Amino acid sequence: MKYVTTINKKKFEIEIDKEGKVLVNGQPRDVDFLPLGRSFYSILMNNLSHEVVVEERDEAIEVLLHGRLYNGQVLDERALLMAQRTGGLPGEGGDASIKSPMPGLIVSVRVEVGETVKAGQTVVILESMKMQNELKSPRDGVVQKVNVGPGQSVEQNKVLVTIGEPAEGGESQG
Repeated sequence: MKYVTTINKKKFEIEIDKEGKVLVNGQPRDVDFLPLGRSFYSILMNNLSHEVVVEERDEAIEVLLHGRLYNGQVLDERALLMAQRTGGLPGEGGDASIKSPMPGLIVSVRVEVGETVKAGQTVVILESMKMQNELKSPRDGVVQKVNVGPGQSVEQNKVLVTIGEPAEGGESQG
């Protein structure tokens, strides 16, 4: 089965054959994974072990790896074809909500309402499971809402920050 995966706006073509062999952009990869919980996995890749949290959110995925949060989307061949024929991929445009991938404590908020942000810019630092996790903006835009502050405890899936469409000309209003 073929998949097109977009992680932080970078596309990867992933093919998994019937024997479980994995090709990424046509290159073979030595990958094995073991589910450890509902969204927690142990991944062995190139003889290195990684613990990963993968959460589905609306029509997207969030991957927490080594304390960094990656936003992505996975489409199989049929879903990709449908998206292309209807004029766009799911999740493009509109507001982007940055949600807490797990319960934790807000260490810092790095943005303010009205601030212009770039894709990949850290907006919140969340401490969870004794690790500080940088939560980043999934796209360029303007901060519409900040729903948390430093020292606040949050539950999983709480909307922390909302990023809206970039202002005309890329400048923030105000």
